[in-house]
Amino acid sequence: MAAPRRDTRGIVDAPGLFTRVRFRRRAPAEPLRPYVEHYWLIDWDLSEPYATHVVPHPCVNLVFQRYADRPGFGEVAGVGLELFAQKLAGRGRVCGVQFRPGGFRPFTPERPATDWTGRRLPLAAAFGTTDAAAAVLEPADEDARVAALDAFLTPLLRAGPRVLAQAELAMGLADRIRTDRTIRRVADFARAEGLSVRALQRLFAGYVGVSPKWVLLRYRVHEALERAASEAAVDWAALAAELGYSDQAHLVRDVTATVGVPPTAYVR
Repeated sequence: MAAPRRDTRGIVDAPGLFTRVRFRRRAPAEPLRPYVEHYWLIDWDLSEPYATHVVPHPCVNLVFQRYADRPGFGEVAGVGLELFAQKLAGRGRVCGVQFRPGGFRPFTPERPATDWTGRRLPLAAAFGTTDAAAAVLEPADEDARVAALDAFLTPLLRAGPRVLAQAELAMGLADRIRTDRTIRRVADFARAEGLSVRALQRLFAGYVGVSPKWVLLRYRVHEALERAASEAAVDWAALAAELGYSDQAHLVRDVTATVGVPPTAYVR
């Protein structure tokens, strides 16, 4: 199994964030790896507040967090439809679980992924428990925090063969959308996979939480923002064509709708 990825896609101003916090990704236990992308751990001790922004991935996160002014708590964060912002101040810690797109459903097999989309809900809403935060957040040793996440998640993987098979299908299709730049139209993609558009949409609604078109557009925006942050001069017309947009205006529209400013302003 591959190590946790090292890119910073989705993190707005990653260099600025990383100068203020200690950020790590860790791999979960072997039985969880088909469904969990990685764990993400953040600790900070700031003299001045800092606001971090993230363009969410099409996946569910389980987030254990402790901020300076409140006790630790856990919540389920469904696929975020808007730019996510979080103010960091004083001392704090977050231990997060990023599931693969489609990978959360095996842990809550009785509920479609759309139940979580655009929502942040207490841990009890998904698992009926609220007492895991201390076990995850309190250990000073990072390995102990990872072990606590493993211990919490492993017993919750309780889906039957049908849900596991559908989750595997959804994860595979979502990963293809992420990695294959030749995929530009949902209808063509569905046909190539031997599915009707409606069947593909139903699968994504139940297991990913958003439509295949939404996933396609979000991954395009992620790549555009990463290129904007890493290249001195971006040829937006060429990038639009490379990402499968009909013209530059459509790329500008999607980026603006996602982060609130046009690409050129985002770069500045």
